Amino acid sequence: MTDGWNARPAPPPANGPPVPPESPWWSDALADPWRDPYAPTAVVVQTPPTAGSPMPEPVVNPDAPRRSYAPILLICLITALLAGGLGGTLGYVFAVRGGVAPGGGTQLGATSEDPPAAANRAPDSLAGVAQKVLPSVVTVRVTGAIGSGFVVSEDGYVITNDHVVEGGDDAMSVSFSDGSTASAELVGRDPQSDVAVIKVAKSGLTPVAIGNSDTIAVGDPVLAFGSPLALVNTVTAGIVSAVDRTIEAGDAGTTRYYAAIQTDAAVNQGNSGGPLVNAAGQVIGVNSVIRSVGGNETEAGNIGLAFAIPINQARRVAGDIIDHGKARRTVIGAEVTTGGNTATGARLRSVEPSGPAATAGLKAGDVITKLDGHLLEEGTDLIALVRKYAPGATVSVEYRRGTKTQTASVTLAADSN
Repeated sequence: MTDGWNARPAPPPANGPPVPPESPWWSDALADPWRDPYAPTAVVVQTPPTAGSPMPEPVVNPDAPRRSYAPILLICLITALLAGGLGGTLGYVFAVRGGVAPGGGTQLGATSEDPPAAANRAPDSLAGVAQKVLPSVVTVRVTGAIGSGFVVSEDGYVITNDHVVEGGDDAMSVSFSDGSTASAELVGRDPQSDVAVIKVAKSGLTPVAIGNSDTIAVGDPVLAFGSPLALVNTVTAGIVSAVDRTIEAGDAGTTRYYAAIQTDAAVNQGNSGGPLVNAAGQVIGVNSVIRSVGGNETEAGNIGLAFAIPINQARRVAGDIIDHGKARRTVIGAEVTTGGNTATGARLRSVEPSGPAATAGLKAGDVITKLDGHLLEEGTDLIALVRKYAPGATVSVEYRRGTKTQTASVTLAADSN
């Protein structure tokens, strides 16, 4: 019997069924002396998690050793720095390629990805040759004129043209490629060969390397050095256009004959006396004459026809001037007809008795058509080619006497003046 205040379920019979053995709860609950005999039997059943239910958060063992976060932080820091550097580099590259220069200006022209060229050029390049030769080239300043020259000895001897120093006084000076200057004095000059020597009041100079003008060939590259139109330290490039080009030039009563080296390297007024240099940096000629379409000297300008005295001849004349005070002139011992109407060759007007030509059996009236294989067109060709050789040199000649062609060997001599 129950009332409304103490409604309890009837206790199970004393001999009721025991607690199921699979119950996880206390197995001796019914024997608990403190248990309410009227309370129903409580059973707690653990239900396994169903599929799809979230797994319980694992419990960390408080006694397990703790892992350090320092390596993780270091890796994060390095990664951030690398990412920042890479991002900055890519941003700069994209900005430059997109036409945005550093600093916000406009980038003009393409950006080369190649490294800049080395400041030092190869010794055998044109720039390397120019760098080597320029310290030995001088600008010659005389009264009312300017020309060029080049150092041939450490103690200051300089070769230049006779027409550069012609009319000059003691107020002569030279300037070097480094801007330094020095006074100079005339040692000697030879008007007919157009070679002169001056000496600079300065020691310890660097002389040029001298080549062999007899070994050059048409097409060889050359550089011309000097001060054209007062533009000091000028270098121009070209090739050997011809060799043994016979030239007759001169003014003021002096006639000069050259068996010249012809070049298309730009040569103008002020280049006179400067060196013509081969690809090895060796001087092979002295720039002296140009051909121009100008009506007078003030209008003359380069048209690709310039002529240089072969260095073998210029060096020989300069050596005579330094050692003996004057130059020896090479002669064949005969006078020739110039400006005539000879078909081809140099007609001998007269032959000096006991001279080189007479000794070789040549006579007046003979026409020399070849000298050492060089074809002669007229008398001036013979004069120019003879002066190319040193006194004592033996040359072969081919000449015509009447209708017969003959040959002879002539040993050239120095004049008696």
